[in-house]
Amino acid sequence: MNATIAFMTSPDLINDPIPKLLTRLAVPVGTGFFFNTMFNVVDTFYGGLISTRALAALSLSFPLFFIILAIGAGTSMGATALIGHALGSDQREEAELFAAQAVSFGVIHALFMTVGGLAAAPALFRLMGASGDYLDLALAYMDVIIAGTVFFVANYLLNAMLNASGDTKSFRNFLVAGCFLNMALDPWFMYGGVGVPALGIRGIALATVVVQAVGNVYLLGRVRRTGLLSGRSWQLLMPRREPFRRLFGQGIPASMNMLTVSLGIFVITWFAGRFGKEVVAAYGIGTRIEQIVLLPAFGLNVAVLSLVAQNFGAGKLRRVRETLTRALRAGLLLMTGGTTLVFAAAEPLMKLFTADPLVVAHGVTFLRVEALLLGAYVILYMNNSALQGLQRPAFALWIGLFRQIIAPVPIFWLLALVLGWGPPGIWWGFFLVTWSAAIVSVLYTRRVLRLATEEADAAIMQNGGNGSPP
Repeated sequence: MNATIAFMTSPDLINDPIPKLLTRLAVPVGTGFFFNTMFNVVDTFYGGLISTRALAALSLSFPLFFIILAIGAGTSMGATALIGHALGSDQREEAELFAAQAVSFGVIHALFMTVGGLAAAPALFRLMGASGDYLDLALAYMDVIIAGTVFFVANYLLNAMLNASGDTKSFRNFLVAGCFLNMALDPWFMYGGVGVPALGIRGIALATVVVQAVGNVYLLGRVRRTGLLSGRSWQLLMPRREPFRRLFGQGIPASMNMLTVSLGIFVITWFAGRFGKEVVAAYGIGTRIEQIVLLPAFGLNVAVLSLVAQNFGAGKLRRVRETLTRALRAGLLLMTGGTTLVFAAAEPLMKLFTADPLVVAHGVTFLRVEALLLGAYVILYMNNSALQGLQRPAFALWIGLFRQIIAPVPIFWLLALVLGWGPPGIWWGFFLVTWSAAIVSVLYTRRVLRLATEEADAAIMQNGGNGSPP
């Protein structure tokens, strides 16, 4: 009864109009991502107040931090797909089982990441060139973050349950409040006071972990209102082989796909570094601008996953196709504006971040090529989310490997070095790779949807023609 009452306040993902649902789900996500970006800006600002070396230590820590985020986000996507499918199939007990098992799955993985991360961090930082005080600062920050891994992963999984239920506002609320809480905690923990010693860079890390822990409490309360984690669910926490296998099968490909992004950044940075630090700086600034412009697409990304998962579970493939089509139209329309803005305002946008004329010049070239790629990102994100909702997660991993590592290395080498195009060869090489990946994603998703429709039609025929068209 309580679960039913709780769900009355959530949107009906398998019956409400798709355009209304896309807006209702996507807007809170985009807003939340914006404040999450601001969260990182705040940490960067306070790191710079400590010293330039501390700021560099924060940057050095990003690849390791990203691994934690990638594992958490990938597992979250897998859990959303499985829980959403169960809810759409009206298999309430199965949804509760996956929710409880996702908690156990996440905690176990977080413990492994904590132990492994603490052991491996010193060697990894040395591999990236850190030594002396620089290494000490990086470890001082990252050891605290790694120790708090379980809080990060828990928030991702609690959000997966909310997304599967059609609630994207709760996580937005956490990200907005967390940003402001972080603004208060960073200086307090850094400089000390009111019973807290001055912690320096450790204080920035501790503030982040405390915000995540507070988020655990808030999001757990929101999940309990859905009924997915009830008193009965706590009895389901003991790890079970089949749910773990399915969570692994859905979540790990998504996590690995996100990890290919960090490898792709390394590849681009390596080639850019051959042309000087100004090119690397231009790339770093340009990607920050690009991420802000893409915020609406991130919101649609989550909306598509939630809608496709539930409607696929309910056997409503027509609504699955409508979700993907409308999300693509909305995303491409929004990115048309983004393309125009970035292409026309590339120079003033770069000058917001740097006064170095060489960095600005390289950044303008990068942004104008990237402006022509915004539509390709929308196509990739929407199709990958649809495939995740259709429980076909492996494609995103393979296409990620193709566009981040396999194709860029020879193409960048050919265009930038052999043909002598220089830095523009890197940008145009990424243009070719990304658009080719986007086209392949469209063709593959259409094939998956066609086969799913044929299977549903065959099932109806076997039942003597009873049932509605998918």
